[in-house]
Amino acid sequence: MSRERLKRAVLPPAQENIDKLEKVVKEGNYYGAQQMYKSISARYISAQRYSEALDLLQSGACIQLEHGQVTCGGELALLFVETLGKAKIHYDDETLDRLLKIYKAFPRVPLPQHLRVDDDMQQISEALGAAKVRVESCSSFLKAAIR
Repeated sequence: MSRERLKRAVLPPAQENIDKLEKVVKEGNYYGAQQMYKSISARYISAQRYSEALDLLQSGACIQLEHGQVTCGGELALLFVETLGKAKIHYDDETLDRLLKIYKAFPRVPLPQHLRVDDDMQQISEALGAAKVRVESCSSFLKAAIR
């Protein structure tokens, strides 16, 4: 059996990994899950199973973002866009829908309302910091997707 065929045979369907990794995220092991998403998607990419790699990365980006993990989710979102390029996938409505789904998963950061100056400066500072991380991560994803 050729090495290429061996690589293809060893990897399970992407949905098996998606289900396992969603459980890891739901258990709160965000960083561990991110590392697994990256390594497993790299295996699919090296086996030229781009569709499955994209499914895995989209799922990972969305679930991380839905759990408020902007840095982890944003990194997986960027890997999703990079994989679109490696796979030479052309722009179409399905691709746009997938990108839009990831974009919509980026959490919205509400600013605190009705603040008192002394007590709430810490809240304002934390909210602005979270908003800055979200904006930077989301804009990096959007810039990469537009390219």
